[in-house]
This record gives sequence, C-alpha cells and structure tokens, in this order.
Amino acid sequence: MDKLVKALKNPRLALFLLVEKLSFLFSDKIYLQLCFYLKMGKKLNLKHPVTFNEKLQWLKLYNRHPKYTQMVDKIEVKKYVAKKIGEQYIIPTLGVWDTPDEINFEMLPNKFVLKCNHNSGVGLCICHNKNKLNISKVKKDLSRGLRQNFYWIAREWPYKNVRRRIIAEKLMVDESGIELKDYKVFCFNGEPTIIEVDYDRFVGHKRNFYDKEWNFLDLEIQYPSDKSHEIPKPNCLEQMLLLSHKLSEGIPHVRTDFYCINDNLYFGELTFFHEAGLGTFRPVEWDKYLGSLISI
Repeated sequence: MDKLVKALKNPRLALFLLVEKLSFLFSDKIYLQLCFYLKMGKKLNLKHPVTFNEKLQWLKLYNRHPKYTQMVDKIEVKKYVAKKIGEQYIIPTLGVWDTPDEINFEMLPNKFVLKCNHNSGVGLCICHNKNKLNISKVKKDLSRGLRQNFYWIAREWPYKNVRRRIIAEKLMVDESGIELKDYKVFCFNGEPTIIEVDYDRFVGHKRNFYDKEWNFLDLEIQYPSDKSHEIPKPNCLEQMLLLSHKLSEGIPHVRTDFYCINDNLYFGELTFFHEAGLGTFRPVEWDKYLGSLISI
C-alpha cells in the first residue's frame, strides 16, 4: 500500500514498478537501462561507466564469474568462507531443507533463524521463543520466499543459478541482547575501504559510515546517518579488515559483512551489488569517488 501511495505521487516511480512487474519482457541490458533511468533520473552509461552505481550495472552484465553463484548462496558460501578464512567465523547451521514441510520444528532449539538461501529477507523468521511461533505462517512466508526469483528483480546474475533452499541457523545476539550490529566492509579488488554500520533497523533504519581508522564519514546511501549516534570502534576491526581482504582478493567490488559478538567475529554474507546499484548518495560526490575505485 505504501508503494502504491508513493507511486501515485511520482509518475517515474509508477513506471519503475510497472517495469518491475513486466521484467520478463526485457533483456538484462534493456531492463537495467530502464530501471536505472526511472530510479535515478538519468541515462545509464554502460560504454564509459564512471559512478559506483553505473559500474555495478556494468558488472552485472559483463563480470559473470561462476564462483559468484556459490558466494551469494547463504548455504554454499559457508564452505567458501571456511576454506578462505576458517570455520571459526561461521554461524552454526541447524538444518537445511528444500521445502517448509520438511522442517522438523521439534528438533530446533527455542531460539533460531530461518531464511531462504537465495534472496534478501522474504521468508525470514527470527524466532526468540518457539512456544509462541506461528508455524503455519512461517511455512507460508518461506514458501513465498522460495517462489521469489531474486535474480529477476535487479538482474543480479550471481543469484540466477542458486538452488533455492531453506537454512536454519543459531540465533546470534550481541551485548544489547536485541539485535546485531551489521558491519559491512566495502572492498575494491581486495582492498577494504569504508565500513557501513546499520542500526535501529526495526525502528527507523539508519546507517553510519566510517573509514578504516574509524573516523565518521559524511556519507549517506539510501538511509540517513547520525553523527551524534556514536558507534564504538569494534575491538575486532583490524581482524575484520584482514579477513575482508582475504575474501575479496581478485574481485572488482564486493561487500563483506560481519557481526562482532563479544569481540568474536562471525561472517554474515557477501554482496556484489549494494542497493542493486540504485542507491541514492548524499553527497553525490561519493558515487563518483567509489566508482573510481572499481577497475573494469
């Protein structure tokens, strides 16, 4: 409903949503050009891309390495990461299934996380008390998630051939006991550069950005930042940057996500296309600067 109201006030957004619905009509290139223009308000430069967003669209089309499929699969990526940096950074897996009906909820602990391995949030279940869990709704949500063709939404090629499954993981919480701070490290050909920290995701999502020395950066991408909200430098920052380097070597751009719990690092995920390459930068100069760090 919220999307519909916004679309009625913004004709370009309405067209964007229509193109999304009719995405099957368009080739990858045409679809990305249409979405970029309708979302960003300017033509997509694929011949000589300059900005971060433009180069991410270029990479979707022309940087299709087979290993990327494993790297975005929330199940298979654990093998990749364990081999690269060690199993001690992997969040424990409680189970893997092809369908919701295969899940034996009695065998799961009181607290756990259920999610699809191929998308970003649709079907996610964060269970804090199994006795209060609406299992029927959880299964319905997971079924909806499994039906989602995540590649089709923004033509992020790595997701195209992921075998869709469900994974259960141990529920991890930090010192707050409420949610995890998500440290997202932007890496360019193996070089960690800036760190994004998301917080208050359920009550007014915000993001702060920091450099490698943990200086606050005047940068916003899609969500507001708050300099007055001081996020302490994690004790494991140096280790996080080292592991990010190892995971991103030889890749033009990838975001390596970690959680820091009681000074212990845990791997989150790898993301090749931040905000699908359609993020709004404030100030806009950052779009060009980060783009200059991607060699294509």
